[in-house]
Amino acid sequence: LASACALFAGEMSEQCALHAVQIFGGYGYSLEYPINRLLRDAKLYTIGAGTSEIRRMIIARELLDQK
Repeated sequence: LASACALFAGEMSEQCALHAVQIFGGYGYSLEYPINRLLRDAKLYTIGAGTSEIRRMIIARELLDQK
């Protein structure tokens, strides 16, 4: 369950940050706005504690072991 929550939170935070950058346009990449940092932090969160693929493998293993 923890892996599923971490996977969902990481992917949703990255998706929200990418939408924010797209809304801000070129300003989303400038250092004047915090969107740049939010995107970097969100991307780091998705790969920092294990990539999404690894988390999916852990979730699948947990689901297959439950009987």
